[in-house]
Amino acid sequence: MYVAVGQFAVTADWEENARQCVALMAQAARQGAALLVLPEALLARDDNDPDLSVKSAQSLEGGFLQRLLAESLRNDLTTVLTVHVPTTPGRAANTLVVLREGKVIEQYAKLHLYDAFSIQESRLVDRGHQIPPLIDVGGFRLGLMTCYDLRFPEMALNLALAGAEVLVLPAAWVKGPLKEHHWATLLAARALDTTCYIVAAGECGNKNIGQSRVIDPLGVTIAAAAEAPALLMAEIDRERVTQARRQLPVLNNRRFAPPQLL
Repeated sequence: MYVAVGQFAVTADWEENARQCVALMAQAARQGAALLVLPEALLARDDNDPDLSVKSAQSLEGGFLQRLLAESLRNDLTTVLTVHVPTTPGRAANTLVVLREGKVIEQYAKLHLYDAFSIQESRLVDRGHQIPPLIDVGGFRLGLMTCYDLRFPEMALNLALAGAEVLVLPAAWVKGPLKEHHWATLLAARALDTTCYIVAAGECGNKNIGQSRVIDPLGVTIAAAAEAPALLMAEIDRERVTQARRQLPVLNNRRFAPPQLL
């Protein structure tokens, strides 16, 4: 199965961002991808207004997603991204959505909010309370995660134990000392923890690193972007998962029960 990962710099104009997403969807479909993963928080971003993503929140019936859903009707892609959805006045949920055949087939409110490195996502964003279900794409079972979830190995482990063979991760990984190193290390670690493929999309721009990657179940990077806009394509293979789990049976060898959601 071919997977695509799109990264771009989100602007302050949601209509421009929707056009960019639609263009990436069309390009990925033309190139034969079954799955497209886009970055986190795609409605709007402004370097001078860190709250714009929440201020610009739209319902799932809003104009942004309706444009993407219209494009979804034209192709066979499963597209994964996140947007902010209003909850109470002035607040929102950072919501991962899965689009297919013109419908939102799954959604997931981010469990782990980025209250770290002098940023407090929870100031305006409500955390989720449920581990997302798995979805099926091209005969693979996919687990859903968002950005900061990557730092919590128990989440990836829960998804793998539930049957995930691929973990998808929309992200907007903030630049900073050692942050690029953290990103690369954690992506490889989660692949090795779970013997899953990792398909991670990073938002690029002045404040976020980009560096989208596809990593195989033995921690090998098979496709990678730098800091500029890009569309990655990679082929993933179920036999590679089977082989990795035969050589490195960490899911069977573990001695601890899986942790529970608090």
